[in-house]
Amino acid sequence: MSLLNSGEMTVRGLLPGSSNYTFLADICNDRFEGLAVYKPRQGETPLWDFPHGTLYQREMAAFQVSQALGWNLVPPTVMRVGPYGKGAVQFFIDADFSQHYFSFRDETALFPTLMRIAAFDIMINNADRKGGHTLRDHDGRIWAIDHGVCFHTQPKLRTVIWEFAAEPVPVDICEEMELFLVNLNAHDPQTAGLHETLSESELRALVRRTEGLLAAGQFPEPDPNRRCYPWPLV
Repeated sequence: MSLLNSGEMTVRGLLPGSSNYTFLADICNDRFEGLAVYKPRQGETPLWDFPHGTLYQREMAAFQVSQALGWNLVPPTVMRVGPYGKGAVQFFIDADFSQHYFSFRDETALFPTLMRIAAFDIMINNADRKGGHTLRDHDGRIWAIDHGVCFHTQPKLRTVIWEFAAEPVPVDICEEMELFLVNLNAHDPQTAGLHETLSESELRALVRRTEGLLAAGQFPEPDPNRRCYPWPLV
């Protein structure tokens, strides 16, 4: 994380297909070097339903939740000042970009990870889980990216991951969510950062959604009264 936090960052250029200014950057210090994705606050497109200038904080909050759960779904992410001001900086995943959720959703060996991503998206109220926002790296590991439009206090869940609808949430996932709530309530160091990246109302909504999923004991089905899929799907 020290490389992300304090490494020298040099922007290579814009990443294609992004709705906000998203840059690929080289990052290095005296020991390490790598690639990062840099999303500056000032490059965020204003949205009618999210407070302006908060998307980079939501990227950070998604990483914090993933880590606190012990799921490690989101690539390492920090908030720092870069060439275009403060923003989110995340390790670039060297993935096989020809693959996405629809390429591997039927692989039963991946179901534990995909179920965790489904639960994660419900918890963080992800409004944009496209198929291309799940990556498989060259070691076969699945990563979840692009979490700028999450954590709204009102229902916003839009995702392509509905294969587990009405299925029971596995016991181990429930236990991990329960421990997350305990730690969040206790201001445990693993969750303390969320009090800086999210508002109190957003934190309360995060707790309500997590408690709701635990109480239901099963993954929800798409709500017929609202749009539950992102567009485009990939």
